[in-house]
Formats: sequence, C-alpha cells, structure tokens
Amino acid sequence: MGVTGPIRVVVAKPGLDGHDRGAKVIARALRDAGMEVIYTGLHQTPEQIVDTAIQEDADAIGLSILSGAHNTLFAKVIELLKERDAEDILVFGGGIIPEADIPPLKEKGVAEIFTPGATTASIVDWVNANVRHPADAA
Repeated sequence: MGVTGPIRVVVAKPGLDGHDRGAKVIARALRDAGMEVIYTGLHQTPEQIVDTAIQEDADAIGLSILSGAHNTLFAKVIELLKERDAEDILVFGGGIIPEADIPPLKEKGVAEIFTPGATTASIVDWVNANVRHPADAA
C-alpha cells in the first residue's frame, strides 16, 4: 500500500530548545508544496512526537534541534518508532548539528539531516523524493 492523499509530515521541536523560526519556515514550505503538516510546537518529548505521528498517520517526522541534544533526542524518536512498530515513518531533521554527528545519526536510522543553509526547496524536493506518492503505489 502506498501513501493515500497528500504526504503527511509531523514537524516537531523536541527537548528544551525554545527557538522555532526554522521549524515554522520548513512547516510552511512543506505545506505550500501541498503536504499536510502537523506542527507540534515547542518543548515536545520524543514520546509526544511519536504519539502524534502515529495518531496523525504521518508519513514522516521532521525534527528541528538547535540545543545540541540531537544525538539523544533523534535516537529516542527512532527507538520509540521501532517499539511502536512504526518504522515506516521516515525521520529527518535539521538544525545546528555538527558534520561529525551526521553519519552516526544516519546509522541510527535518521534518513537525512539538513544543516544551516539548506534551502526550503531542497528540503521539499528531498521529502517528495523519499516519501512515496499515491501515483508511485500503482
């Protein structure tokens, strides 16, 4: 079975990071590209994010982290998706993430990381290319 209807993306700000301008910009870009976006707001726990993604039947979770807690919080989201048998939900992220931390995050199951300077168009293109469309399910 493929995705039915528009791609559904949960955009979330896990942890104590209080800056969400980038997350809101990405959420709007995805929405303007025809996706359904659920923005969870600030200070979400990994449990809240995974619960929302499952309840909303999301195709992907986009995590935005500027606090430096990306290794812990991204890993916890991936772990919870596995525990909840929801590994089909693609996880990608962005924020202030050192280049050296990207390969280990990908090894843990994060599909892609966008660092400062990534364009909204490149993120939209990546989501479109990596989350199946209804036409692809034929």
